[in-house]
Amino acid sequence: MTDTIVNPIERPQVTQQLSENVILTTVDDLYNWAKMSSLYPMMFGTACCFMEFMAAYASRFDMERYGMIPRATPRQADLLITAGTITIKYAPNLVRLYEQMAEPKYVIAMGACTITGGMFSADSPSAVRGVDKLIPVDVYIPGCPPRPEAVIDAIIKLRKKIADESIQERHISQQTHRYYSISHQMKVISPILDGQYLRSSERQSIPSEISEAPGLPLPLKLQEATLNK
Repeated sequence: MTDTIVNPIERPQVTQQLSENVILTTVDDLYNWAKMSSLYPMMFGTACCFMEFMAAYASRFDMERYGMIPRATPRQADLLITAGTITIKYAPNLVRLYEQMAEPKYVIAMGACTITGGMFSADSPSAVRGVDKLIPVDVYIPGCPPRPEAVIDAIIKLRKKIADESIQERHISQQTHRYYSISHQMKVISPILDGQYLRSSERQSIPSEISEAPGLPLPLKLQEATLNK
């Protein structure tokens, strides 16, 4: 017979010390945790969405609590938030900035103008109809412009995406379709909507509701058009 207790109430001292001093994890989890906790977005903005992007860094929302420190150069940034309209003239510069960013890098399309062209998608010959035609996008933020809460929600979704990544499978999960790269020669495409509908005869003629209204003064151009007829 021994003096030891078969099923002691207290924890074994060795096991307790190991559990308090040893952490078991994988390289993927450690790498993803470090990556998602230190996203460095580039200070990039081309239009009104950048105002909301700056507001997300203000004291009310404080996006730096997620470890996001804005960088002024693409070589020190790994997150590009396209805040604002991208034009065809600016498209080569956007691709060049993206290619100078450090790997692995991520893109968030902020606002309707960067997703589909927004209000410029109908008759603007210069606005890009979606920034994903130039660079791969990870998260989309709809709105015109989206509020800072939407920006923080997109950051949370991007952090979840980063947490599920694997170093060995990164080449599988990366987007395979390439955009304009290296040479930056934009392919000129004739616009589908060129704005000529504003010059159609139906829009140039005086509406019947205005022309038939008694005692309603007409604008000068409409009066001249009526007299010429």
